[in-house]
Amino acid sequence: MADIAQRFPQNPILSPKDLVPSREGLEIVCLLNPGVFKFEGKIWLLIRVAERPKQKEGIISFPVLNEAGIEIIAIEENDPDLNAGDPRVITYKGIDYLTTLSHLRLVCSTDGVHFEEPEGYPLLQGEGEDEAFGIEDCRVSLIANTYYLTYTAVSGHGVGVGMRSTTNWKTFQSYGMIIPPHNKDCAMFDERINGKFYALHRPSSVALGGNYIWLAESPDGIHWGKHRCIIKTRPNHWDSARVGAGAAPIKTAEGWLEVYHGANGKHQYCLGAFLMDLNDPSKVLARTEEPIMVPTADYELHGFFGEVVFTNGHIVNGDELTIYYGAADEFVCGAKFSVKEILDALVFYH
Repeated sequence: MADIAQRFPQNPILSPKDLVPSREGLEIVCLLNPGVFKFEGKIWLLIRVAERPKQKEGIISFPVLNEAGIEIIAIEENDPDLNAGDPRVITYKGIDYLTTLSHLRLVCSTDGVHFEEPEGYPLLQGEGEDEAFGIEDCRVSLIANTYYLTYTAVSGHGVGVGMRSTTNWKTFQSYGMIIPPHNKDCAMFDERINGKFYALHRPSSVALGGNYIWLAESPDGIHWGKHRCIIKTRPNHWDSARVGAGAAPIKTAEGWLEVYHGANGKHQYCLGAFLMDLNDPSKVLARTEEPIMVPTADYELHGFFGEVVFTNGHIVNGDELTIYYGAADEFVCGAKFSVKEILDALVFYH
């Protein structure tokens, strides 16, 4: 498989040891794919930070949010009602829980490589019962001086899309669940098209249908409708099991260019791209046959969940596209691409 990524020589640029846990008694297990934006002359990452209690021998413990804050649930490892075979999800007495609790944390940089946590900015945690298992995988879109944060809201109710907005990154307006379960990977376009907001999202179907990319439109960015399926998985391809949007599509002369993730039946995640019509993004014009990025570096192959490259954030500077991505569900990394080279890799539909 092809790979046209120019990885940062400094990768991983952030590891779990580089940040401090949100509270005493927790440990950071993973740093995952950040939302990315520019603000006050700097490059900012809104990183998904996954935490859990420090584990004790013979006990499996995990955190959940409630009205009082973070509650720790501890279960004996040999409990017959416990199924802990997946490092990401625990099933206890027929109920699924995440092994970690994720929040979103801000870091910033002047050079795009070396990041630090600024003072005076809050970390973003789940709010309410629909976010009791945390918030994850945030995309950031800037529309008319307002930053829109679309993220995965996780709870016992399911996995859906939550949204908040801000102009200063210190105070936020929350809109709750804008797309109900089961849905994730929501990326809003950075500008309106013919007066409407547009967003990519990914409903999930266990039986009929599949994990496909859909397009939605909205009059106000809050109420979404006219949902249309635009990208499907491809049998016997690198993206045969699931596909999902990356960050906000990139506007080019040829169309809206979207970098997306795809996974196969072995849960190996790669990146590819597709192109949408500028005036009607429901029309997909082209798509890459081969991935533009494949997990090959050691930090992409080995980690909390290996063989993964996954992005939901980038910076565009002319032809240079800097993608920040999660590697092996544990590290934050960076890579540069040429927009033209990605466009040249597209295979146009006839």
